[in-house]
Amino acid sequence: MINKSSKIYIAGHKGLVGSAILKNFKKNGYNNLVYRTHAELDLINQQKVMTFFLEEQPEYVILAAAKVGGIKANNTYRADFIYENLMIQTNIIHASYINNVKKMIFLGSTCIYPKNTPQPIKEEYLLTSELEYTNEPYAIAKIAGVKMCENYNLQYDTDFISLMPTNLYGYNDNFDLEKSHVISALIRKIHLANCLQKNKWNAIQNDIERYPINGLDKSSSREKIISVLRSFGITNKAVEVWGTGKPTRDFLWSDDLADACLFLLENYSNSHKEKTNYYNSHINVGTGNEISIKDLCILIKSIIKYNGIIKFNCAKPDGTMRKLTDVQKIKNMGWMSKTSLKEGLTKMYKSYIIL
Repeated sequence: MINKSSKIYIAGHKGLVGSAILKNFKKNGYNNLVYRTHAELDLINQQKVMTFFLEEQPEYVILAAAKVGGIKANNTYRADFIYENLMIQTNIIHASYINNVKKMIFLGSTCIYPKNTPQPIKEEYLLTSELEYTNEPYAIAKIAGVKMCENYNLQYDTDFISLMPTNLYGYNDNFDLEKSHVISALIRKIHLANCLQKNKWNAIQNDIERYPINGLDKSSSREKIISVLRSFGITNKAVEVWGTGKPTRDFLWSDDLADACLFLLENYSNSHKEKTNYYNSHINVGTGNEISIKDLCILIKSIIKYNGIIKFNCAKPDGTMRKLTDVQKIKNMGWMSKTSLKEGLTKMYKSYIIL
């Protein structure tokens, strides 16, 4: 058990994962938390990161900062995804070593695993075959982070833990229609289509004011709003979704991931001295359950009470067809997820419409 007054740096505290971790740690009595906004600290700048660590001297670090997005963003901004993620994690991992951080948790993603890997995906399947091309830059960056932690532990006896969460969703998610993950994109698309269908123009205008779309604002004409939403596959009768709807995913509520981070910080060591076989020591985190994109759409439709149809655009990529993680390792340590998908989606939608 670490001391509640220990200084803990949470990198990326305003994002989906970081905000959940910040809330969870505060709730559990940790009162010496350090964090910076992007404007206050550019994590891509090595000198600024090193200066921050020298000044603050955190004892523990949670590396939740990353450039993230859905399949469209990953495939469009490929150079940005590999460059920014490599720089962020390299700077923080190295600064943690230089400044004698006691324990660090690096948050990656299960997209590190091969495209056609056996299912459910075990930690040992890393680097056994080729990656899914649409998110290859992001995956390669995250693999580099896993291997940095592994090799710093081996060479310097640091205690760096790599955690590979499955697809995440939750409060404070990104609802940008071009850059968001699948759940937040579907919630927003179906919500807007439902508002169009029921002539809820105040709700549509409020939504656009919170999350601007292609130059639209609250004063835009209805004709312009309808035209722009249609370009994103949103109408009063249907919502277009990329792919066939057949891929399956395991979705993890972000508050559950935050709980896993605290559990490992308090109860687990990844020090080389504690192990005889260090290879593939990263840890999967998920629910162990999967749902197809088609059934996910149906579930979100039922929560939002939308009566239109879902049109799958089969000309667009599906991404990896199946991605179910084996979570036996973390279960054996004594941790399991608590939030069902329906419960999490309901909480997320309620939060979205009242923001």
